[in-house]
Amino acid sequence: MADLNLPPNSKVQTGKTVAAADGATRKKRLKIYRWDPDSGENPRVDTYEIDLGKCGPMVLDAIIYIKNELDPTLTFRRSCREGICGSCAMNIDGKNTLACTKAIDDVKNDVAIYPLPHMPVLKDLVPDLNHFYAQYASIKPWLQAESAPPPDRERLQSKEDRDKLDGLYECILCACCSTSCPSYWWNGDRYLGPAALLQAYRWLVDSRDEATGERLDALEDPFRLYRCHTIMNCANTCPKGLNPAKAIAEIKKMMIDRTV
Repeated sequence: MADLNLPPNSKVQTGKTVAAADGATRKKRLKIYRWDPDSGENPRVDTYEIDLGKCGPMVLDAIIYIKNELDPTLTFRRSCREGICGSCAMNIDGKNTLACTKAIDDVKNDVAIYPLPHMPVLKDLVPDLNHFYAQYASIKPWLQAESAPPPDRERLQSKEDRDKLDGLYECILCACCSTSCPSYWWNGDRYLGPAALLQAYRWLVDSRDEATGERLDALEDPFRLYRCHTIMNCANTCPKGLNPAKAIAEIKKMMIDRTV
């Protein structure tokens, strides 16, 4: 019989609790996943009680407050704080999202914060995105054109052709969609995942690109494209409101159209 128990060194333990300072009037508890590969210890969940009057309204504000005031060892990524860079993607209250655009008040109970699921963790809330970015690079996310550009202007598009890029170019590569996809969890070594495939479709549908055939050839594989089973987790979790599942379906239609 299969052993479905976690290895002893993988079991998440209860960590420390840091109470709010005396006089706090608006208390909120954040339960944050912690793991330091250099310590040799199991991962744990530390609990921090903070005064919401001392930080901004977003989860990222609370995490920054904890690092600055309560625990300087807490490790996480962040940059723009505007929902543009995707650096602070993590699992908050059971859903992948951006910490900088997730309001603390949207979480009724304690705020549970974990790194993006099913990815190697480098430390605390920082996942290893090397494989994710390598998959993105594999779809050649740049304009490919053999014809010479106009000598006096850029390559132009009609308004109708430009409109086809809406819902695609806005992707910030935060990895929220791919790490919420069960097919990517089990086949991430070969399946490109929602983010990379949405980016692939962005170039397939670009009227200025002249490598459509080569791009489709590269995706014609039982795993790279066809592991998508339209579960729709990707569209449900995208913090930018995009629909990678629709883009993947459009690629499949293009595969069919070129064979008939």
